[in-house]
This record gives sequence, C-alpha cells and structure tokens, in this order.
Amino acid sequence: MGKGLYISKAVAVTCVVVAIAAFATIIALSVVYAQEKSKNEVTSTSTTSPTATTSPGSTTASVPKEPWQRYRLPDSLTPISYNVTLWPRLEPITDDLYIFTGHSAVVFRCVRETDLILIHSNKLNLTTFEGYHAQLKALNGGSAPTLKKTWLEVPTQYLVVQLNSPLQAGNTYELFTQFVGELADDLGGFYRSEYSEDGVKKVVATTQMQPTDARKAFPCFDEPAMKAVFHMTLIHPQETVALSNAMNYDPVNITVDGQNLIQTRFEPTEIMSTYLLAFVVCDFAYIGTNPSAQVLIRIWARRKAIEEGQGDYALEKTGPILAFFEDYYNSSYPLKKSDQIALPDFSAGAMENWGLITYRETALLYNLGVSSNGDKEWVATVISHELAHMWFGNLVTMKWWNDLWLNEGFATYVSYLGANYAEPMWNMTDLIVLNEIIGVMAVDALAASHPLSTKEEDILKPEQISELFDAITYSKGAAVLRMLSEFITETVFSKGLHTYLEEFKYKNTVYTDLWKHLQMAVDNAGIKLPYSVEVIMNRWILQMGFPVVTIDTKTGKITQKHFLLDPDSVVDRPSEFNYEWFVPITWIKTGAPEQQYWLVNKEATNEDMILGVNDWLVANINMKGFYRVNYDSENWEGLLTKLSSQHEDIPVINRAQIIDDAFNLARAKIVNTTLALRTTKFLNKEVEYMPWQTARRNLDYFFLMFDRSEVYGPMQAYIKKQVTPLFNYFRDLTLNWTKVPEKHTDQYNQVNAISLACSTGVEGCEDLTSSWFKEWMQNPANNKISANLKSTVYCSAIAAGGVKEWNFAWSMYKNATIASEADKLMYALSCTKQPWLLNRYLEYCLDPKEIRKQDATSTIAYIASNPIGQPLAWDFIRSNWNHIFNDYGGGSFSFGRLIDGVTKRFSTDFEYKQLLRFKEDNEGQFGSATGALEQALERTKANMDWVAMNKKQVLEWFTSEASSPV
Repeated sequence: MGKGLYISKAVAVTCVVVAIAAFATIIALSVVYAQEKSKNEVTSTSTTSPTATTSPGSTTASVPKEPWQRYRLPDSLTPISYNVTLWPRLEPITDDLYIFTGHSAVVFRCVRETDLILIHSNKLNLTTFEGYHAQLKALNGGSAPTLKKTWLEVPTQYLVVQLNSPLQAGNTYELFTQFVGELADDLGGFYRSEYSEDGVKKVVATTQMQPTDARKAFPCFDEPAMKAVFHMTLIHPQETVALSNAMNYDPVNITVDGQNLIQTRFEPTEIMSTYLLAFVVCDFAYIGTNPSAQVLIRIWARRKAIEEGQGDYALEKTGPILAFFEDYYNSSYPLKKSDQIALPDFSAGAMENWGLITYRETALLYNLGVSSNGDKEWVATVISHELAHMWFGNLVTMKWWNDLWLNEGFATYVSYLGANYAEPMWNMTDLIVLNEIIGVMAVDALAASHPLSTKEEDILKPEQISELFDAITYSKGAAVLRMLSEFITETVFSKGLHTYLEEFKYKNTVYTDLWKHLQMAVDNAGIKLPYSVEVIMNRWILQMGFPVVTIDTKTGKITQKHFLLDPDSVVDRPSEFNYEWFVPITWIKTGAPEQQYWLVNKEATNEDMILGVNDWLVANINMKGFYRVNYDSENWEGLLTKLSSQHEDIPVINRAQIIDDAFNLARAKIVNTTLALRTTKFLNKEVEYMPWQTARRNLDYFFLMFDRSEVYGPMQAYIKKQVTPLFNYFRDLTLNWTKVPEKHTDQYNQVNAISLACSTGVEGCEDLTSSWFKEWMQNPANNKISANLKSTVYCSAIAAGGVKEWNFAWSMYKNATIASEADKLMYALSCTKQPWLLNRYLEYCLDPKEIRKQDATSTIAYIASNPIGQPLAWDFIRSNWNHIFNDYGGGSFSFGRLIDGVTKRFSTDFEYKQLLRFKEDNEGQFGSATGALEQALERTKANMDWVAMNKKQVLEWFTSEASSPV
C-alpha cells in the first residue's frame, strides 16, 4: 500500500547550493531558449543545439582532421567529480514547450598536457560568460589558462574549449557551465513523461541516459570509461519528490523568483559511468522495506497503481533476487538503497541506473487477477536482469560500447537464474531456450548478422552504438555464456565472476579480462578443456553465426559448417577463424546420456556415435550448445518413429529442438521440407508447451509465406486436426474453461490451444471467445475473462467482430489504468479484418495523444503481422518515414524491430524491389535500423527462393495430411 510522498517538511533558512543570482540568469535564458527553438525549427531540419555554430574550418571530409571532429574523446583529461544542479519545469513556458535549467561544475585531472578541452554537450543552450560558453579555474594552486575560443561542434556533440596556454599534466581543474535544455517528450536524456489521473494531466521529469544522452542533461565526459562521482541537486515543485542514484539529504524549502520550491540534494554517488546516472521528479507514491534495513528497497509508481497493489509483487521478489545475486557473485550489494520506478513513457523495457532503476510500467507492475502469468514472468525476469547489472555492468563496466554484449548478454543469461530462484516452480532455466535462444538463431543465421564483439574503431557514432542494442547482443550473448557456464560448470563460472568483480570493481574492462578470471577458476577446479577459455570462446564472439553439426550415425563421422538460412548468400565479413568453432557436443543414445565430446576441427570421427538396429541419437542435450544438429536419414527416421510412438522418451527441450532444427535445416536446403513438417505429426499427442510453441513459431513462417495463396486452406486444415486434441485436453483440464492450470507452462499452452483452435476453425472455439467478449461488452466494469486468456480472446473476438467490437476495445484501451491490460488491448486492436479500421489505427500511431510514442513502433508491427494490415502498414511507413524517423527518434532501439516486423512477409520480387527503393529513397535516414534493413533485404531474397522451391511439395503434403485419418 501507498506510504505517501517522501518529502521532508523542514524549512531551510538559506539556499545552500544554488545562488539566486544564477537562477535569475537562467530564468532569463528560458525566454531566449523558447525563441531560439522556434527559430531553429523554421530554419533547420537537423537536430542541432539552438545556439550551435560550426567550428572554424569545419570540413565534411570523411577523415577527421581535428580532435573535435572525432567521435571519441582524447585521453588527455579524466573526470573526477561533477556537481550538478537541475531545475525541471513541470509546466510549459509557452504552448507545449517544457524546459529545464541548470548548471554543472566538473572537476577533472589533466593526464597529458593539452590546450584543448572537449566535453560532450547536445541540445543544450549554454550561457556565455564574457563571450565564452564556460568558465575554467585551477584547483591545486596557480591559475588556469585563459580561454581562447569556445563553440559547439554539433556533428560530434562537443563543447569545444580552446585555451591560450596548456593545462599541466597532474593538475586538477574545474569547468563550470550554465544552460537551458528542452524537457522534451522524446524519451531520451532528461525528458518528460505525461499521464492522466482522475482526469488531471500530470508531468514527470525523468531520464534515459544510455547510451549517449547524459550529454543532453548537462555537459559531461559521456563515455563509459570516464567514470566519476556525481553530486546531484534537484529543484522541484512543492508536492513532488526528487529521486536520484544516491540517497537524498533532507529536502529543504526555497524561494526562487517568488516561487516556493523544494531543493533536494543527494549524497555523492559511487564512482560510475555517465550512462548510469538517473534522476526523476514526480508526485508518485511508493511501497518499501523497513528504512532501517541494510538495503532500502522501494517501488515507485503512479499513486493509483501503488494503492491498487500493483507494486507488491515487485517488492516481494526484489529482496530475494538481490540476495541471490549477492550469493551468486559472492559480493555484497554496494549501495544503501535500490529504488525501482515505473514510468508511463519509457522507450526501453528497463534501465539499470545504479540505485534508481527505471522501468516501463509493464516491466515492474503486476496486478493480481488482471495481469497474466506472462506479465508476471516478465516482471520477474526484467527485475532480475536489472539487478544482475548492479554488479555486472555498473560495478564493473565495459570499456567501450563494442563490448556491450558483455553487459547485456551476461545480464540476460543470469536473469533466468535469478528469476528461477524467485519462482522455482516456473522452470525459468528451461524457458531461456524459447525466450532467447531459438529466436536469435534465426537472426544469427543471416549473412547480414554481426559478431558479438567488434573493434572499438568500428563503433563510434551514437547511431552505431544504438544499433548494438539488438537480439545478437542480448540473446546470443546469453546463449554463448550459458554454453560456457555448462561446459565449465555453473559453480566454476560463479567463482570466476567473483574474482573478476573483485579485481575490477569501480573500473572498466574488456572481454578478455573475463576470460582470464574464468580460466583461473577452471584451473583451480582442475577442469580439462581442449583449449583455454579464451581460445574457445573467441571463436563464438569474434565471428558471427554458428555451426550446423552433422552426425552420421552409420560411421560416427561428425562435421561442422557455418549455418546460413540462405546458403547462396554471400558472407562479406571475413573471419580469422574461417567460420569454424570449437563445439561442445553432448548427446544421448537410445535414452542413455554419453560423455561430452569436443569437435575441434572441421570434421572428426567418434565411433561411440555409431548406432545399432533400433537405436536413436539426439545431440545437444537441452540445447546448451549454440549450434544446430543434422543427422543421417536413418537417424532422422528413428527420431520420427520415436516421436510418433513414445515421444516422452526424448527430453522435452530436445523435442522442441528437433522441430526447430528440422525446419531451419529445411529453409537452408539441407534437408527436405517434408521432413521438417513430419516432425509436427506427433503433436496430436503432445501436451507440453515447449514443443508446441516451437512448432507454432516455425509454422508461422509458413503462414507468412502462404497465407495469401492456395496453400492456406490445406495448411489450416492440418493444424486444426493437430490442435483439436490439445484444445480438448485443456477444456477437460480446466473443467470446461472454469479453472486455471496449475503448471506455469500449461498456462501458456492453454493460450496456444485456444489461439490455434480459434484461428483454424475448431468447432466451438470462436463462439466461446466471442461470447466471453460480448459478456464483457455488456458489463464493462466486470471483465470475467481469465487474465491469461485475455490477449487471445480479445484478438479472436475483434477478428470475428466488426466496428462495434473494435470501438469498445479502443475505449477500454484509452481508459485502462493497468499498463499490461492496455498492452493486450493495443495488440488485439490490430487483429480486426476491417482495412479501414486498421488504417485509422495506423494514423493514431502518429498522434502521441492516441498512442504513446513508446508504443508507436510496436503497434505498427502488430498491424503488419495481420495479413490484411501488412500492405497497409508498409504503405504507411513509406509515406511517413521522414516524420517517423525525425519525430520518433532515429536512434530508438525499436526502429530495427519496426523494419523487421513490417517486412517479414516479403517473399516476391516486387516486394524486394520496393524494399530496395525504400532504402534508396531514404539513404542515411535509418539510424539504428540500418542493420535491420540489410537483414530484411537478405531475408526477402531467401524467402523468394524458398517459396519457389517448396510451394508445390508443401501444398501436396498439407493436402495429403489434412485428409488422412487421425
């Protein structure tokens, strides 16, 4: 329950930090900012600072000639501390313009003599002091050099300070700046989030600094290795609370320019990177642990959300997960508190700011009876992911963004360990296969994929950094670390992490530092590997892709080859390892586990893998290795026979793996497509979630390729035949849909049963979902639809209905006070079969009052997943690309997902040419979606070839199987 605002009522006699004179200047600047912003919007389409000027002699040459034309900071200066004061205005100063004002003093040490100071600054209107954008003073005696020239170098986002004489190595200096910035709604830097409560509009000032937006809040050395201590002060309205990374001192009342305000100062942070800085001004409430606890844990959210108990689950699980990681790392949590806050507008899922973790509402809030078990799992895993970062990423940080996978891949992997500890009945350590590994293998099998780790010099610009926040970084990073942990054992992996964290705490590392400490742990444990950890793992992180391992069970011969979905595609990224890997192979033979085997060459022979009559072999047990497996035809037939007779003899994850490997091998023209389809025949006896979900995902590809062709009917008929027993199973298990299955994965598979049954016309399914929805329409205040089934019921009913159902769902969406409920409705609205409703929905995506900016790209992708909506969505983004790219942030992490979602169905030459034209028409206007566009082009070509090769046999197979007796 809510405990109210965390605001001291103490009244200050004086303002300790901020001089009134400084604020008078800043207030005057506010008016200037409004004028400059207006002028800038008229005269320029670039995202430059309102006062930006180009440097003397600026050049557009590709090779930078001057330090300020390079995207990386020189190594001549290193920050020690910042003293930052910010005052966000939660009311607009003109029309829809919100601003913040502030000043910052950064103390830095001169490491190497230089007459140049470069410090990041982006979209800030800097005060000039006697014609200069900053003031400089020496701190260790003597005088500082005088300023020669200052300017804002817009392309590289620097404040450039040229000096008349050099700074001296070993001396410390302080650079003071004063500025105005826009508190925009662009979800980056210091920005505003808006929501309504009881009909009243509320504004929150909040942050998202990762990767390169701290420079939008105040001038700073904005690189991860430039760690420093931050002293933060926030000025904010009465009846609001200010939060930051560290604990606050007692807030004090102050008066500035006749306004009664609150000043909140914070204790110094630990030494940390700029991208982890966070601050929030809001009128939220919180629930928390006892203030006397060793670590204070608080969950912050909108008042109503806290009052309704939506933060209770997060509070319940944060403590145990935090304790798990303390034990796992053998390292105490280094801060006094862990604040977690749910924001109405937030571009990412969550952000691991040290001590103040920010979340989308759906990633932190859970409402019993309204949120689904999937919502609950998401909250548990995201909290676990962010808490894992408190050590791995925050305490020890990658040196540069080229090793982002080290942060995110690691946190993704261990998030499943933490969530498994918090919810031991969910089998989270198995679900990582579905949630992360299977999906990313499809991406990494493209010639347009990329290695986990690249060279520093290849990742320079902010948009290049943003591109790295993709499935390869997160999910493949998790997969290869899971594989490593398996072959050296989890215990040894954990011990290596402990010494790594101890040696490098409050410092920065590169990936080889981790390999070194894991090798020490391996050596201490006496584990024998064919090569060192570094030699083995470098092949998995320094070259893209993964192998397909082929096992001939007649001869015991094993071979490996770089797996590509389109074997005819050209890989133009050379590899020093020639796309060969050191592969840890685990296997079972006729149900009995065998010793792990290392494939360290392109081919080898293992006679233990030779099979006798009636034997069968499955390799890559529980998919712990990041590779696909192919077999000789006899073993494939043996596996199909086993699946059709006693499928439970094969481990459940490997039943899923057999399906996924077969379908992907077929797409790569390694096995026949009908072999892949035959792996689904046993599903009429299967009730486990993982095989069904894997089959569904792979059959989804067939729908994408054929739902506009004559294959669609027979395909629907076959799936209807396979899913009918599953539908009946769950109808009986739930006592005619009146109970919720006890098992976590059964709850998921019940959704599959109803969704597939309704979409393929299983008798009674559509009537069931439509009746539930109509009952809700008749009594909107009493929604009796099971929380787990809401998404599929809403979608099915809206697809079967018309404008009345759509308008009702839209009304419920607009009035939803629970974010997870709004998300379900947002998806379901895309299920309508009425083109005009889909077009209207697309138009809403460009109006933040209708669809929040954070949700626009996913909504468009949802619409594109509807076969009726796909061409509408494609036309829409082509017509509006400039607006989407410029107004919705070309650096947004979700832009790649937008391109991916809208182009998944592309499988014709006409669509390929349209995509090429789209690329040409918008050259240089793709930002973080650049790589996704190249992948879309490659995938479209592969789809064209696959459809041409397989359509006839697929039609014949589905027709035959649909008509055969059960």
